[in-house]
Amino acid sequence: MRNKVSLVTGASSGIGAATATAIGREGGIVMVCDIDREKGQSIADSITFAGGKAIFFHLDVTEPDAHRAAVAEAKRLFGGLDVAVNCAGISVGPSMTQRAVHEVDLDDWRQIMNVNVDGVFYGMRAQIPMMIERGQGAIVNVASVMSVVARMTLSPYVTSKHAVLGLTKAAALDCAVHRIRINAVGPGYVDTPLLAQKDAETRRAYAQLHPLNRMARAEEVAESILWLCSDRSSFTTGAYYPVDGGFTAQ
Repeated sequence: MRNKVSLVTGASSGIGAATATAIGREGGIVMVCDIDREKGQSIADSITFAGGKAIFFHLDVTEPDAHRAAVAEAKRLFGGLDVAVNCAGISVGPSMTQRAVHEVDLDDWRQIMNVNVDGVFYGMRAQIPMMIERGQGAIVNVASVMSVVARMTLSPYVTSKHAVLGLTKAAALDCAVHRIRINAVGPGYVDTPLLAQKDAETRRAYAQLHPLNRMARAEEVAESILWLCSDRSSFTTGAYYPVDGGFTAQ
């Protein structure tokens, strides 16, 4: 990853922050992109403090122009873009409730699709032309175990993550001729700050969904993303890598 120019969305916390940190540790130049200015800047500062190279860029993934601006900034500051990780995502909408499909709030549906699906599409739409200029590139989209299975009362999220996987595969085929590799990872339940707020019983239940009998750490998912971003996965494209502790093997 040394000196590769990398852009990570949703990089202020969780998997995004762990991925940005890992890229910085391995010598990459990281654009830490997020809607949260304070937390995003903190991640960029921590990478720099550890000896890496990073800047923060304010990015709302639901705004197509914001993605184009981020890529333009990568070219202005660093000469182009080599790697993109589209990590930003949400699991519930404004109502913060989970309902059966026929009871889903329309605002929840639209917001989850807007962030999880449109946000990835807008990102790749901006990132790919710059990589074509570069002559190669690598993109990793953060999908989910819910890209290949489903659970009750999660239809908007499940639909959005199935769409991310389909979009990843289609884009990989479109871009293979340009030497741009596009892959997806599918995390199981990850022990993020959001889940840390859950009660102990709920956390145990989430852990027991995985044969390894625990949730993932964000850093474990980041390591798989890092491999897919690097030249070590040079013949891998259009793939889906579960990082789920055996969840989808059941």
